[in-house]
Amino acid sequence: MTAATTIILASRSPYRAELLQRLIPSFSQRPADVDESLLSGERPEDYVDRLSHRKAEAIAHHESHPCLVIGSDQAAVLDGEILGKPGSLKRGIEMLSRAAGREVTFYTGLHMLDTVSGQSFNYRDLTRVHFRDFSAETAKRYLQREPALDCAGGFRCEGLGINLFEAIDNQDPTALIGLPLIAVARGLRSLGFDPLQ
Repeated sequence: MTAATTIILASRSPYRAELLQRLIPSFSQRPADVDESLLSGERPEDYVDRLSHRKAEAIAHHESHPCLVIGSDQAAVLDGEILGKPGSLKRGIEMLSRAAGREVTFYTGLHMLDTVSGQSFNYRDLTRVHFRDFSAETAKRYLQREPALDCAGGFRCEGLGINLFEAIDNQDPTALIGLPLIAVARGLRSLGFDPLQ
């Protein structure tokens, strides 16, 4: 990685920033101001691809110096519906109760853009979370103990939320937290920035 290159994470998420620090000790973090509304008829997997692209491109557009921008977005899907972030205890209990005993699919989009070469790297992760059967009271106790109302699906898999699962099926355990680091590392290498150098 050259000293002249700035890495920018196009996100305000503290979870994504914490993950990226595992690979890159020094980077900037800037939230991308983009409309996150779902388009009519848009599939969840296309939605995360579009938003990860738009976030990276929005930041890159406003940067005058060379940089590599990382954009990511995630959607939790149940019965074809994007669940979003609960935002309130009541909504969180409803969301988790609906997921109890069922499978929720998480799509995580990634777009990395080098503003010098114009090259980019794209990836989408698919994670299936199998929730165990539990009561609304269990969901309430969980949310009272762990702040997860700002997380897609209403839980934090890296914390106490793991107690709500039967199994997780995916290729990258960090994707469920919000940033697929195996793919990020692959993207960095493909764009000429080896995290090990």
